[in-house]
Amino acid sequence: MIRSALWATTMLMVPLAAQAQAPAEPVLGIYLGAAGGFNIKTNPNVNNIESSVPGAAGLTTPNLNLSTGIGGAAVGTIGYGLGNGLRVEIEMDYRGNSFSRTSRNNLSGVGVSTGTGGSEKLYGPMVNLDYDFNGLVPYVVPYIGVGLGYQRAHLDNFAATGAGPLAPTVSSDDTRASFAVQGILGGAFNIPQVPGLALTAEYRIMALTGTRTYNATLTTTSATGTTSRFGKFELGHDLNNTFLFGIRYNFGAEAPPPPAAPAPIAAPAPAPARSYLVFFDWDKATLTDRARQIIKDAADNSTRVQYTRIEVNGYTDTSGTPQYNQGLSVRRAQAVAGELVKDGVPQSAITAQGFGDTHLLVSTGPGVREPQNRRVEIIIH
Repeated sequence: MIRSALWATTMLMVPLAAQAQAPAEPVLGIYLGAAGGFNIKTNPNVNNIESSVPGAAGLTTPNLNLSTGIGGAAVGTIGYGLGNGLRVEIEMDYRGNSFSRTSRNNLSGVGVSTGTGGSEKLYGPMVNLDYDFNGLVPYVVPYIGVGLGYQRAHLDNFAATGAGPLAPTVSSDDTRASFAVQGILGGAFNIPQVPGLALTAEYRIMALTGTRTYNATLTTTSATGTTSRFGKFELGHDLNNTFLFGIRYNFGAEAPPPPAAPAPIAAPAPAPARSYLVFFDWDKATLTDRARQIIKDAADNSTRVQYTRIEVNGYTDTSGTPQYNQGLSVRRAQAVAGELVKDGVPQSAITAQGFGDTHLLVSTGPGVREPQNRRVEIIIH
C-alpha cells in the first residue's frame, strides 16, 4: 500500500516539475501554506482490555490487531524563512482513518471478531524545522524537515464485536493526547507569474509517543441478558504515513526586476558635409591653376561619398558696390560650377548662387580689399 502511494506521489510530482518555468527563490520572511491529501496508518494494536464481566472475569490480554483504511489529511502552516534555506514553521494538522476490520481477536478465548467500526481522528499543533536545498535541482527546491508537537487522538464510535457464547463488544468514544514527532520530505515548485507562490508535494511520517489508555465499555450477551462493564484498553503502535499536495505563498518574495529595455539604436549620423574654398583675384571671376586643382579635388571626392547635393556659393569683399558685388559673386559661382561639370560632376547635382559681400569670412568695414573674402565655397552634402 505504501509503495503504491509513493509511486503515485512521484507521478504527480513529475508534471509539476516539468511545468515549472524558473528556479524557485529562497524563502525569506513570513509565508503561509495549506495542503491536503491522504493518510495511511499502520495497523494499531488494542492491548490489555480490562473489565469484569461474568463468565469472562479479569480480561487482561492483548486481543485486537486492527486494520484501517486510507483516510484524509489536511495541514495549515505559518512560517518564517531565514533566506539561507532554513525555515521555522507552526502547523495545525488533521488526519482521519476509519477502522475497517480486525485481523485477530482473542478476548481470552471468548471469540473471534466479526466486525469493527468507527474511526480515529488525530489533530493538533506541530513545530517544524525545515531546510531547503536551493539550487540543487533545476526548477525544483527539495526540502527535508523534522517536527515535534502535541496530538489529540479521538476514537469516534469505535466498536469491535466478537463471536462466541458472550458475543463481546469493546466500544469507546474517548479522546487522549500525547506528544508526537514527524519527519518531512518534500519539494516546492514556484509559479513564475506570481512571485512568492509555489506548489508543494510532501511525504510525512508521524509517530505518537507512548501508549494511550482509553476508557471503554465491554458488553456481553448471554441467556440472562446483556451486561456492560466499564474498563480500559491501550492503543499503540501508531504510525501515520501522510501524502500532501498544497500551495504556499511567501510574503517576503520580491518581484523579479523587469527586463532591461533594449538600448535605443542610434540613427546613423549623417555624413559630415565636406567643403572646399576657392579664392579669386580682386575683381576677377577667372580660375587660377590653384583654383582648378581645388575644384578637381572636390569633384574627385564627390565620387567617393554618397551625396545628395553640391552647393557652390560665391562671395566678394566689400571694395565694390553691393549691386556690383552681387553680380561678381554669381559669376564666380558659375565659373566654379562649370569647372565641376568638366571634372565629371552632374549639372543636376549642383546648385550655384551668389551672396555678394555678405557672410564675410574676415569681418571688415566697407571698401576693404580682403583676399579671403573673395571666394567660392563648395559644400558637398
